[in-house]
Amino acid sequence: MHIKTYFTDLGLQDYQQVWDRQESLFQELLQIKDDNSELPLCEQTVEHQHLIFCEHPHVYTLGKSGNEQNLLINQMELRARNAQFVKTNRGGDITYHGPGQLVGYPIFDLNRLHLGIKEYVYGLEEAIIKTIADYGLRGKTVQGAVGVWLDASEHLPERKICAIGVKVSRGITMHGFALNVNTQMDYFNHINPCGFMDKSVTSVEKELGMVLDMDEVKIKVKSHLEQIFHLDFEEL
Repeated sequence: MHIKTYFTDLGLQDYQQVWDRQESLFQELLQIKDDNSELPLCEQTVEHQHLIFCEHPHVYTLGKSGNEQNLLINQMELRARNAQFVKTNRGGDITYHGPGQLVGYPIFDLNRLHLGIKEYVYGLEEAIIKTIADYGLRGKTVQGAVGVWLDASEHLPERKICAIGVKVSRGITMHGFALNVNTQMDYFNHINPCGFMDKSVTSVEKELGMVLDMDEVKIKVKSHLEQIFHLDFEEL
C-alpha cells in the first residue's frame, strides 16, 4: 500500500521561511498522533505526509550538536558573501545551502513506513545514490559519515556530494538532504563541511563538467524516493 504524500516545489526560497513551513507541517502531524494517543504506538499513524523540494539563497546551517568553530568566516565576511548563518535543530554539523543545490525536506511518518531512523536515512542515501547513478556517477555511504560520497581516485580525495541531517520526534521526520547539483562550490571553502577537515565536497556539475537541468534531477530524485519508500505523490 502506497502512502499519500503531498509534494511541493518551492523553488528558491529563504531558509527560515521553509524551516517555519516544515515546523508547521511537523507539528500538524504530531497533533494527529496526539489525537490518537489512546491507540498502541504502532497504530498512531497519519493519513498523509509531505515532501518539500527547494533551493536556498546562500546560507550556512549548523546542527544542534555541531561546532560553531567549523564556520571559518566571521559575520562581516558572511555579509560580504551575501550569506546567512543559522543554528538549526537537525542532526549533523555544519553545511552550506545555496542556488543550484537541490534540498529535500521529507515530513514523513516512520511508523507508517515501518522504518527505524537508520533505515530511513539509508533510504534517503539510496535515493541519491540511484539518482547520481543515472548520470554515471557511483555514489557510496561511509561508516560514521552520513550522506552520499564518491570514492577517492588517483587525483581526487574522497568527496561528499550530498549532505543529510534529520530530526525525528515520535516517528515524524523533518529536515532532510542537500544534493549538490550545480552548486557554487567555492562557498564550501568557508566551512569544515559536516565537521570534517580531511575530506572534500563536490557537485554533479563539477564531476561531469556540465550544467544539469535541475527540473530533470528533481524528477529523478522524486521517482527514486517514491519507489524506495512506497509513496503516492499528490502535488500541492
